[in-house]
Amino acid sequence: MSDKIKKSDEEWRKELTPEQYRIARQRGTERAFTGEYHDSKEPGTYKCACCGTPLFDSDAKFDSGTGWPSFTEPVTDENVRTESDTSLFMRRTEVLCAKCDAHLGHVFDDGPGPTHQRYCINSASLKRDDK
Repeated sequence: MSDKIKKSDEEWRKELTPEQYRIARQRGTERAFTGEYHDSKEPGTYKCACCGTPLFDSDAKFDSGTGWPSFTEPVTDENVRTESDTSLFMRRTEVLCAKCDAHLGHVFDDGPGPTHQRYCINSASLKRDDK
């Protein structure tokens, strides 16, 4: 992973839509079943909406029934990082872009094999490059 991207809130606000800023930079969440990619089956690579880092591949995408895009694994572990999240009175594992610290969503241990991971990701934090 190359150098971290550091920008001011003002710079991020200029580059992102209000919804992208709220979710990716302020750790928000889009409503279930409303995101652009929640039911997409198009092949491609899902990149960070903030910095363009490749995060997930459509081959790892599955329908979790949750209303958010779900993936079994990232393109590479180097491109994502996790933190403990105790907001909303529960313990979860937050997923962030390793390059720019954009909030992506959360990862859970209830996904399909072989990883049994469910990376539950906000569409607003992603941009898909079609194959």
